[in-house]
Amino acid sequence: MPKILSVKQLYAADTATVKKNDISFIDLMEHVGTLCFQWIHDRLQGDPITIQIFCGTGNNGGDGLVIARHLKQYGYNVKTHIINCGNDRSEVFLKNYDRLKEIGVWAEMITCESELPAVSENDMVVDAIFGLGLSRKPENLIKKVIEHINASNAFVLSIDFPSGLYAEKSVTDTVSVVMAYHTLTFQTPKLAFLLPENRYYTKTWEVLDIGLDAEYIYNAKTDNYLLYKQDIKPMYRFREKFSHKGEFGHAVIIGGSYGKMGAVTLSTRAAISIGSGLVTAHIPQCGYQIIQTSVPEIMVEVDAENEMQNFNIKVNASVIGIGVGMGTHIETVKGFTKFLNKNKVPLVLDADALNIISKNKELLKLVPENSVLTPHPKEFERLVGKWKNDYDKLKKLRSLSKKHKIIIVLKGAYSAIAHEGSLFFNSTGNPALSTAGSGDVLTGIITGLIAQNYHPFEAAKMGVYLHGKTAELAMKIKVYETFIASDIIEYLSSAIMDLLIKEPKVVPQKEATSENDKKAKPDEGKEMYI
Repeated sequence: MPKILSVKQLYAADTATVKKNDISFIDLMEHVGTLCFQWIHDRLQGDPITIQIFCGTGNNGGDGLVIARHLKQYGYNVKTHIINCGNDRSEVFLKNYDRLKEIGVWAEMITCESELPAVSENDMVVDAIFGLGLSRKPENLIKKVIEHINASNAFVLSIDFPSGLYAEKSVTDTVSVVMAYHTLTFQTPKLAFLLPENRYYTKTWEVLDIGLDAEYIYNAKTDNYLLYKQDIKPMYRFREKFSHKGEFGHAVIIGGSYGKMGAVTLSTRAAISIGSGLVTAHIPQCGYQIIQTSVPEIMVEVDAENEMQNFNIKVNASVIGIGVGMGTHIETVKGFTKFLNKNKVPLVLDADALNIISKNKELLKLVPENSVLTPHPKEFERLVGKWKNDYDKLKKLRSLSKKHKIIIVLKGAYSAIAHEGSLFFNSTGNPALSTAGSGDVLTGIITGLIAQNYHPFEAAKMGVYLHGKTAELAMKIKVYETFIASDIIEYLSSAIMDLLIKEPKVVPQKEATSENDKKAKPDEGKEMYI
């Protein structure tokens, strides 16, 4: 499970790597810059596009100079610019500046706004101005350079971190941050990339393994993680030949109201589709024919005529998913409060269950430990109040989860799962999931997994991962706009099968090392799958 480390920890990892391998920082920088060059070379394969590299005078600028030197040696059309505004120059920057001059390349110095180079939308820009250690907003000439890059509409590749973006706090000047198309970040994911408020500063990003000391990273303590397939796959439980439905639990979905039976229909379909042995829908009478016809595989119990009032469940439930389409009618609120007072079964709370609790937060004390809450940002705001920024939002998320010993799935592009003070960010999904009923399906999936005796924390992680994966797989034949909540259920089998498929072994070919490599075949230097 990839750890999301702090700036301080990553600097310590650099130091540990240098010490353990008996190398210098400039050796490490040469290695990192070469990997970045190789990434560019693998994709351009000698294309004569103009590559404009903008370097600061610190270590990130040193990375840029290494990239510039290698690109120049392999015949690329490179223009290297150094922002010369009186900043201190790091030792490794100066050494790499000298190495660039040794091959006959003199970088252009930018000392004032009038010296800003023309940048075409057909150029590639490499942003190596600031790394992730920035603590104050860019000003004066550097800010002008950043604005100039952003106005060019060129493809911008940021090295490690978009310049001007903070790694551990919110941006205070939105126009002084490079808006990268792609970022090559080093060794570990960065928390800043997962937050909605930073969405404009890098459209895509990937982690470049630069070989930092594995032992240090393994022992580093963190409360932030990013979930990938390899983290979810070990949780999956294969079924035995002689298993039967009684071994896979009984999920109950409580919800629905007049005009809102679609939500509970989706949740029950999801719960049965993910493998719950039995599923019962507890709904208002008005929805009986709808759900019995729509989901014939489930059982149905009815409550009052048009809304939930009594919550008088008759079956022996393993877990209860509650709130979807339920409404907040006064009688529903009364019945829900009585239900919480007497319930001892694990819960998955969503939608109107959360909205009712948000108006009487004392009800949270009645929620059993390890229950799962699945709010979207607005529902979460109703629970905890407004936040100053996304970092403050995550602080509130940790606090609420820890205080009440519950698991909270804060839905979003990188859904954050809070458990025992730690946050686990999901890596799957895309904008196709921004559709009515998507959250109702997630509630059913998580409820159905808990019914099968997955720990609620496991169910939350696996449920969110599979939910997101369905949207990725569906995009092979669909587009975002035509994807609907029912499609999530239809693609659940594909998502589980994908989880179990063994990843192909990746064998990277050797890096380009000589002048003759410029004449290599088009595929040379790319990854090969065997």
